[in-house]
Amino acid sequence: MPTAALWDSLWIDLSIATLKDGADDGYGAVADAAVGVKDGAIVFAGPRRDLPGPMESLAAHVHSGGGGWMTPGLIDAHTHLVYGGNRAREFEMRLQGASYEEIARAGGGIVSTVAATRAADEDSLLAAALPRLDSLLAEGVTTVEIKSGYGLDTASEMKMLRVARRLAEVRPVDVRATFLGAHAVPPERRGDPDGYIDQLCAETLPAVAQAGLADAVDAFCEGIGFSIDQTRRVFEAARAHGLPVKLHAEQLSNLGGAKLVAAFGGLSADHIEHLDEEGVVAMARAGTAAVLLPGAFYALRETKLPPIDLLRRHGVPMALSTDNNPGTSPVCSLLLMLSMGCTFFRLTPAEALAGVTRCAAKALGLSDRGVIAPGMRADLVLWGIDHPAELSYAIGLNPCRAVVNAGIVRAPRILS
Repeated sequence: MPTAALWDSLWIDLSIATLKDGADDGYGAVADAAVGVKDGAIVFAGPRRDLPGPMESLAAHVHSGGGGWMTPGLIDAHTHLVYGGNRAREFEMRLQGASYEEIARAGGGIVSTVAATRAADEDSLLAAALPRLDSLLAEGVTTVEIKSGYGLDTASEMKMLRVARRLAEVRPVDVRATFLGAHAVPPERRGDPDGYIDQLCAETLPAVAQAGLADAVDAFCEGIGFSIDQTRRVFEAARAHGLPVKLHAEQLSNLGGAKLVAAFGGLSADHIEHLDEEGVVAMARAGTAAVLLPGAFYALRETKLPPIDLLRRHGVPMALSTDNNPGTSPVCSLLLMLSMGCTFFRLTPAEALAGVTRCAAKALGLSDRGVIAPGMRADLVLWGIDHPAELSYAIGLNPCRAVVNAGIVRAPRILS
């Protein structure tokens, strides 16, 4: 093979979990495999015996996987990583019996974080977010979605989104930024949610779109959030600016948010503990993914489970995410979500792993990652494990040995 045609790297001495949809074992496992990478993309993935030539002539760099497993890079498809302050006091209040709704109506919850976020400058928000992001990256996360929603005015929302973009400049991660201005009614608009939605649609969302700060638009459709009609207005404004939508839906009650986001061809409906079959069917028809958030389920001590069997029956992709946020899911471990997804929601380990790879990519509208296959982005993780089920089984153990971001290797612990 001519030198100009060399692959940039070749990985051998490993097994791979391709996570291809429809695999008989759920993992798409290939033993004694090889993965070739060129120009940031996968060019070969399969049995080592099927390599098209001698290793030395195929790649400039040959890496040994040391007998471990390689998976697609992990994707955290729902986070609120950028914010000011914390809400440890509210954690105490919940332990003393206060509900999420009671805390929110008393002026706590999201609104309390708004004050801290508005007061912080960009550098402070960046510095606060980095340890949270670094924890995710250490576990093999290569793509992360980050929402705004703690500014609730034009300047502060744009500040949060700029920080989200900056995180991708200082860390090896692809960031998908989501505008969540319809997260709560700001204090200065208390009692006037319609007026706030008018302002958001006429001023804030257009400014965000014009500045190119968001990849999608989200809203919190709930009794303590925004109504179906108010959410629809936000989605119509997003559509006018060419931005896809997603939704915090059916977390505390069933308002029909999943059907609404599906009607707009939305990327995902998230939380969905109170989702009914009508909503599941609408999501399936629209190709809208479900994003399951066991960290919030755990922190709020919820008992209503998402309708996993219905989602399976109708073929709705099920993503898993940390929902990292200061009030209801201060979680910085996506691997822990694999365990919780299996234990709380009764996912299989294969479903859980697909939930942070292939299905998470679907929830972000990304068709170039989440699966190990030729033509896909070379976001990969090498694990020191004997079987992929260990990623859901072990709690507090991080077997990540190396991460590849668009073909570039970091954390090379055992590379030859």
